[in-house]
This record gives sequence, structure tokens and C-alpha cells, in this order.
Amino acid sequence: MSGRPRAAAGFFKGHGLGNDYIVVEEGNTWPLSDAAIQTVCDRWRGPGSDGIVVLLGADGPPYLLRMFNPDGSEFERSGNGLRILAAYLASRGRVGRDPFEVRVGGESLELTVNSVASNGLYDVTVDMGRAAFSPDEVGLIEAELEEPGRILGPEGSLEFIGVSIGNPHCVVFRDSLSDDDLARIGPHLTRHPAFRGGTNVQLAHIVGTNAVEALIWERGVGPTASSGTSACAVASAAVWSKSIAPGLVEVRMLGGTLQVDVGEDMDLTLRGPVQEVYTGELTAGFVEELNGFA
Repeated sequence: MSGRPRAAAGFFKGHGLGNDYIVVEEGNTWPLSDAAIQTVCDRWRGPGSDGIVVLLGADGPPYLLRMFNPDGSEFERSGNGLRILAAYLASRGRVGRDPFEVRVGGESLELTVNSVASNGLYDVTVDMGRAAFSPDEVGLIEAELEEPGRILGPEGSLEFIGVSIGNPHCVVFRDSLSDDDLARIGPHLTRHPAFRGGTNVQLAHIVGTNAVEALIWERGVGPTASSGTSACAVASAAVWSKSIAPGLVEVRMLGGTLQVDVGEDMDLTLRGPVQEVYTGELTAGFVEELNGFA
């Protein structure tokens, strides 16, 4: 817990194509310990979510953020989490339609709330930076690979593309996709010793000149309906491998489709919907339980 902030009781919940995050502001109400985060993210014992975005301080832009998985581990960034944070800020009148900056994982990113409908559906764009493919940036330990670009899967050798979107990803292109394959391959690769800090895993299938289908196993989460950084990883891997030309790529996931604009230099822009779900405040009794975990 050393170095972790505490959070206020109020929260905002939204989802991006079924991948949901809770946004909380820094406060002095409950500890962001592993156990407390696990309880808040639990879908039976807490509000439930795929992770927590913590807004540090009241000033901005740039808005300073930290992000936590539902197992309590801190991670570098989430494309959906960032877009849900943008919806939260817009709902509070703290940002308008002009681009604004956030800082997370030691990097600065630009977000834009393009529009919001009366039903609380936001259209949000994030400048996700540049995809990187070098082993150092992906966190690869090459000695643990069978050979460059090949890794031992649960049932034999797999060809993969390692890519960093500020966090690590392992993209495996397949001739077809199945939930059974994801259930076998995802948990094996996400903890594979070839990835220094673990990795997010995507099974991907090219379905058109500018479209890719993907199934996702998220590090610290498990199978998830959609993921912004995973969409960026799949799109950039498809362009890097020359399966798709640079430009706008549709990444079709279980929860829906995200748009990723992949530049010639691998600069990435992510765009998609965010649905505001609800706002609330943790009760005094629940907060007391969370503080008991500190």
C-alpha cells in the first residue's frame, strides 16, 4: 500500500462496449489497498467493475490519473478507462469539446469528448501515442521464447506479435476464433515467463481490408468484452504485419466495434462510445469494511 492514495466515497460508473470502470477522486475516505479494490470491483459485494480510475487532485488539465485492475494491481493505462474518465469530467462540466490532456503511467495523452447524447452516451477520442514493437518496450525476455516471434502455448508453438501501447500485449492471429481457444491460450500467455510483467492477450482474425475481429484476455481481469488498448494492439499489429494498410481500422469485439486510426509511423487514435451508467456514494458501513482491509 505504500505510495497509494486514498479515495473519496463518491463514484461514477460507465462502460465502453461492456468494459466498465469506476472513476473515483482522491480523498480520505477509503484505502486503495488490494483487498479494498477487490471488494469494490466485486460484482456481488461491491458496485462491481473491470477496474478503477483514480483522479488525483482537483486541478487540471493536465489531469493526473492512476489505474487499478480488479485484482488490486496497478497498471499503465486503459483506453476504455481513459474514455470513461473523459465522460466523467464532461458530466461534471470540467471539460468541454476542446481536447484536454491527462497524465497516466508517466505519459501524457490527449482526449476529446466529441459529443454527448441525452441518454448519457458519449463519443470520445483518445490520442493513444505510438505503438512499439521492440522486445524492451514490450517487456519481453527473449531467452524464454522458442525463437523470435514464436512462443510456447498450451498445446504447442504459437506465432505472436508483441506490442506495447504503453502496456504490454501479445497478439496471436488465427484463421478463426473461439471462446474455447481463448480460455486455453489467454491464461497461459498472460502469465508466460517471456513477459516480464505479464501481458494482455488478443486472439485476432482479419475479416476485411480494414477490419479485424478479436477476443481478449486482459491481464489482471480475464476475458473481457472490449478493451481500448487491446483494440489498438490488434490494429497496429495488423498494420505492422502488413495484413492491413495504415489508416482507419475497425476492431470488432464481443461488446462492439472500436475505431483505431493507425498512422504510417504507428501513431494511434482510438474512438468509440462510452455509456454513463450511474453515480453513487459508498455507504458508511461499506467504507468501514474497506478501512478494515488497510
